[in-house]
Amino acid sequence: MRTSSITILQKESYLAIIRNSVGANLFRNLYALVNGKRADIMRDGDLSCAFFVSFILLGFSFIKSLHGTVNGTVKDMKSSGWRRIKKPRQGCIVVWSPTTDENGESHRHIGFYIGGGKAISNDSKKRSPCIHPYKIRKVDTFYWNNKLK
Repeated sequence: MRTSSITILQKESYLAIIRNSVGANLFRNLYALVNGKRADIMRDGDLSCAFFVSFILLGFSFIKSLHGTVNGTVKDMKSSGWRRIKKPRQGCIVVWSPTTDENGESHRHIGFYIGGGKAISNDSKKRSPCIHPYKIRKVDTFYWNNKLK
């Protein structure tokens, strides 16, 4: 009997899942108890960028937990071996500087750099991940993990 040897190509699979997430509704809702009441803390996809990124990173064991905030995701990334880099590399994480929305709330944004000047992150209007230029707003930081080599 012949046995096969299979080795998952981690970086290629990681990039494929990121690209295949475009338009997915999977990341719209994350429920939690807030002051004892059930709430969708992603507001039906309005605030889903960190949930989207942390879900994929967790699936590849690149972080330890699922997160609903950019700060929580970045903190976990740093403790999991992600480090700052100066220029984007395909598969790195992009963290954009905070902006203020129409409700006066300040939000950071997080997504994936996919190469060619493009990124994939959650679009609060479409309420799902989309492809866009990575310079949609001021970039705060790029993060890289050597497991992606």
